[in-house]
Amino acid sequence: MFAVIRTGGKQYRVEPGDVLKVEKLDGLESGGTHTFSDVLMVGGDQGVKVGAPTVAGANVVAEVIAQDRLPKVIIFKKRRRQNSRRKNGHRQPVTVLRVKEISAA
Repeated sequence: MFAVIRTGGKQYRVEPGDVLKVEKLDGLESGGTHTFSDVLMVGGDQGVKVGAPTVAGANVVAEVIAQDRLPKVIIFKKRRRQNSRRKNGHRQPVTVLRVKEISAA
């Protein structure tokens, strides 16, 4: 069974046991759970249910593994012949989740 969920402005195709990194979800601790009710599509042995825009009564339960940060991205801007340069770095915060179960209802 699989599902397509929407979180953080992106869509993810998930199956039970999958580990995924999503935009940071506030207020969650490691070891806790989070339920996604914004399920766009559910598929399995009985066929595929496509929501309009979401599948009514469908949920995806995920376990929070960690609140983490991605590797650093370097932003370097240089204007030639102007003796002007600027260097910045950024680490995007993410939440690491493991999908436990999908209920199609």
